[in-house]
Amino acid sequence: MKSVVKSIFFLALAMCAQAAEPAFRFAEATIDDLQARMAAGTLTARELTAAYLERIAQVDRTGPRLNAVIELNPDALSLAEKLDAERQAGRVRGPLHGIPILLKDNIATADGMETTAGSLALIGLKPPRDAHLVTRLREAGAVLLGKTNLSEWANFRGERSVSGWSGRGGQTLNPYALDRTPSGSSSGSAVAVAANLCVAAIGTETNGSILSPAAVNGIVGLKPTVGAVSRSGVIPIAASFDTAGPMTRTVRDAALVLAALAGVDARDDATRALPHTRAAEWTKALPAGALRGTRIGVVRNAGLRPALETAFTAAVATIRAAGAEVIDLGEFPGLAAASAPRIEVMLYEMKAGIDAYLRELGPASPMKTLADVIRFNDDNWPREQPLFGQQYFTRAQAKGPLTDAAYLAALATCHRIARTEGIDALTATHRLDAFIAIGAAASLLAPARGDDPIFGGRGPNGGSAVAAAAMAGYPSLTVPMGQVAGLPVGLIFFGPAWSEAKLLALAVDFETRTQARREPKFLPTLTLR
Repeated sequence: MKSVVKSIFFLALAMCAQAAEPAFRFAEATIDDLQARMAAGTLTARELTAAYLERIAQVDRTGPRLNAVIELNPDALSLAEKLDAERQAGRVRGPLHGIPILLKDNIATADGMETTAGSLALIGLKPPRDAHLVTRLREAGAVLLGKTNLSEWANFRGERSVSGWSGRGGQTLNPYALDRTPSGSSSGSAVAVAANLCVAAIGTETNGSILSPAAVNGIVGLKPTVGAVSRSGVIPIAASFDTAGPMTRTVRDAALVLAALAGVDARDDATRALPHTRAAEWTKALPAGALRGTRIGVVRNAGLRPALETAFTAAVATIRAAGAEVIDLGEFPGLAAASAPRIEVMLYEMKAGIDAYLRELGPASPMKTLADVIRFNDDNWPREQPLFGQQYFTRAQAKGPLTDAAYLAALATCHRIARTEGIDALTATHRLDAFIAIGAAASLLAPARGDDPIFGGRGPNGGSAVAAAAMAGYPSLTVPMGQVAGLPVGLIFFGPAWSEAKLLALAVDFETRTQARREPKFLPTLTLR
């Protein structure tokens, strides 16, 4: 019976894939391309926004039914019209003027959309204001197209959480092979960009939640230095590691979006460290040939399948051929010892952060603390816990304040391993300009979870590079490196604090040389060897 059900399921997916929409006229369009058309008067923001809304209807709601977009902005077309009127009057706000962008559903908007982190517990509970990064996007002239689905509560509710699944949004599918994990937690944002449902999207990361789904879905994902982009109005996990960042199809687009997002915010103390010159650097034309003359540290992941090892070896050869000196560092030192402390920090900070976020929803909100959310999930377990539980929530609820010695010791351990004895020490010792690592682990090639083709596990986390840069709070980005058995693989660049400009330049050089991004074909499955 089980095999019959699975056969029917795959047949349905195949029929959907075969009924895919005709070629999308804005497929793979960049921000510069679209701005040039709007400047020439051959395209309007309203026309562009309407085209993406139709694309979402064809690909996300019907057709392959990717389920990446959890909600559309009812004001999207009117916002686009206002921006067209501004352009007609001679005012262009910048590179994002009239550009449709999707937001992950843990980023607050004080408009007609919900902000829920995918949780049924937060439906109808309106935040008092836009997240600071949303304010920045509005000021830059972006059209907020809607919200994207995610791994519920950014993948830190239960120990066996499902990438791309939320109680509110259901399951997001991988556009390259519909039965494979989309990875997470910024699953919907990555899938939407990969499938050309928007020009760009915003994701959030605590430990791989931008880089991993970006790599798995064949796009560029940028996790900036903690403090470059304000977290106020973003439903938190861990303040020491959390940040939002751009998810795009090209490195230059990521730079343009980051420049709009970045800024000092009185509601987020970490942004006070943002050097005032950085955003200006990110908006400059990225230089050609940036890899030449650099020293690049190669971080290895143990246990890679041969096909992944071959792809990574080819990427390293490309970097060497570009004129960089490659220094093989082996595995990143000490990460195994940091695993437990990292989780400890996340548990302590999640309780404090979620309680603080919920307090801002006002006295009428039934969700005032993490304990209230835990009770809601238990009371509604058929809808909220059909696939996994909330072990991290209950463990976090048992933690004390952020003055506890156990928390302070765990945070110090994370910073020592990732920063002082890790990225900082390796950079100084080997005189490195940046590090590289493969952006997908061997689990990318495995079924999502057991016999179930859809409700997959956490998926690849990008390996040691993600963990090291995330714990340090330092920047990292992934750029398409190629495909293995039809599935995308990314190359990660990472480095010391505030090295975004250098990482972007290096990634552009690699991107130009490889041209590795491929559009997805919405295949029902792949035969992997």
